[in-house]
Amino acid sequence: MVTAAAALLVAGTLAGHHLLPDRYGLGSFVESFLPWLGVPVLLLLLVALLRRSLVALAGVLVAALTWTVMFGAGLLPKKRASAYDLRVVSQNMLDGNPDPTGTARALKRANADVIAVQELTSATYRAAARQFDESYPYHERWGTLAVWSRYPIAGEAQPVDIGIGWVRAFRVPLSTPEGRVELYNVHLASLKVGAEGFESGQRDRTLRRLARAIAGDRSRHLVVVGDLNTAATDRSFRLLAEQLTPAHEAGGHGFGFTWPAAFPMTRIDHILVRGLTVSRASVLPSTGSDHRAVAADLTLG
Repeated sequence: MVTAAAALLVAGTLAGHHLLPDRYGLGSFVESFLPWLGVPVLLLLLVALLRRSLVALAGVLVAALTWTVMFGAGLLPKKRASAYDLRVVSQNMLDGNPDPTGTARALKRANADVIAVQELTSATYRAAARQFDESYPYHERWGTLAVWSRYPIAGEAQPVDIGIGWVRAFRVPLSTPEGRVELYNVHLASLKVGAEGFESGQRDRTLRRLARAIAGDRSRHLVVVGDLNTAATDRSFRLLAEQLTPAHEAGGHGFGFTWPAAFPMTRIDHILVRGLTVSRASVLPSTGSDHRAVAADLTLG
């Protein structure tokens, strides 16, 4: 009975995660690692088999079916188009990156048309610029964020106020051969760990401001990239997913975890689009940062 009850608890958490209170950041924390609830399901299955308990197996079956309905489709291969108009790569550079030159070289090997970087320092910016400037003659920098592009910047870049007090998001119009694309490079506030647990209030406020800015942008082709410090399974992510298409869901495979780079457990780095079709999306191998980079091949619709 204990095994069955534990399995039903896991199933209930999976199915009703949005009902978990977010006091002390509990809801956001659980949702950030929600796919990992498959691990206790497997352990409970082993216990049920060892005990040869039909009741326990029934409970585990409920949990396994719940997990499969929620995440199974993402593990299946997707049909991917080979043609694309624009390849975008995004990377949190890590402000203490011990080898920013190596990270920049790895990003350059992705053969992107646009590279967006977050968490730059003066030193890492100089290292990246030395690698990128020749191949990417157009670039824009605001604070700790920068974009390098093969294609011309079509107008003035603008900061996006997400309520932090300094620039942690900006938008830049790019003139691609297939049309103009409005690109947002974003680094939202992170979940904080304090005496009372996880605190998601500041992250949520920056997310709401970003969502409002996007809602007010009538650009036909729009791409949002960056370290959003928000998992795709987090309840707050719907503010963006209701307006934009997450590239990984449309053209990726697997969970697409990006953090921490050494053993990724959650996807907080994203590419989201509106008015473009995702041909392919992927997570790049570790580049030396504490985040994995994300990439997407896009076709202008």
